[in-house]
Amino acid sequence: MQHGKYRFIVGFLTAPLALYALFVIWPFIQSIYYSFTDWTGLSPDFKMVGFDNYQRMWDDDVFWKSLQHSVLLALLLPLVTLGLALFFAFMLNVGGRRRKGAAIAGVRGSSFYKIAYFFPQVLSIAIVALLFQFAYNPKDGAINSFLDALGFDAQPLWLGDPNLALWCIMAVMVWSTVGFFVVLFSAGMASIPRDFYEAALLDGANRFTTFFRITLPLLWDTIQSGWVYMGVLALGAEAFAMVQIMSVGPGGPDYSTTVLPLHVYQVAFRDGQAAYATTIGVALLFVTLAFAAIVMKLGRRERLEF
Repeated sequence: MQHGKYRFIVGFLTAPLALYALFVIWPFIQSIYYSFTDWTGLSPDFKMVGFDNYQRMWDDDVFWKSLQHSVLLALLLPLVTLGLALFFAFMLNVGGRRRKGAAIAGVRGSSFYKIAYFFPQVLSIAIVALLFQFAYNPKDGAINSFLDALGFDAQPLWLGDPNLALWCIMAVMVWSTVGFFVVLFSAGMASIPRDFYEAALLDGANRFTTFFRITLPLLWDTIQSGWVYMGVLALGAEAFAMVQIMSVGPGGPDYSTTVLPLHVYQVAFRDGQAAYATTIGVALLFVTLAFAAIVMKLGRRERLEF
């Protein structure tokens, strides 16, 4: 059975690794190279400028604002999204009242709730962003209309207020992604033997105790992977799409919603400074790698099997 094992493995891995190197690793190497040039993105002529782009990035106030916003999203979005998803999944699977013939059960109508929570995943990011952009409209949007019907005179500008705009976009990102993790965690909880919960309940444990003593430890690997995935979304495409479509400017007002991917896009395609944009992209790469490494390091624990 060992004869030719390594030739077999190499044969299957050669094509995927070659494609990964060509379409993922090589563009990263090119970006790092171009970050040391003055390339505009349009002309084939450019020259090496050393660390000038990195010095410019260090002195760029917009870069530091966008970095602050991206880090804030990467820290808060996974915390809020995964926290809500864990709570909803726990209630849908083991948080209901005891029923005849079952020591544990989810809340009534849990199958319908799973579909309802997952519904935003069916919609594209662009559609979700446009819907909430209309809802946040300060004049005739659904939110201010609802507040007006309740008798509130003060109606915020929402996306037009520098102090509220980023939080409004963050709320939409939580709404659009929490359903995916509810379904993911529900699948993980369904694989946990019911005997564990029944034994804990017979010993007098309540729902709070079973969550922290049984559910959370046995789902830890899934939660850790979800944390990294959610952080990458917050630092990458989803944050860019939401801010690009929903915010004023986009990125405003007064750069209050600018995130690193949007700053890269604007510098490259609006300002025609591809070399400087790749420099910011390199910084975004290291921020993303650092985030993933920290999460994997802090979340490392002994693997539990059942």
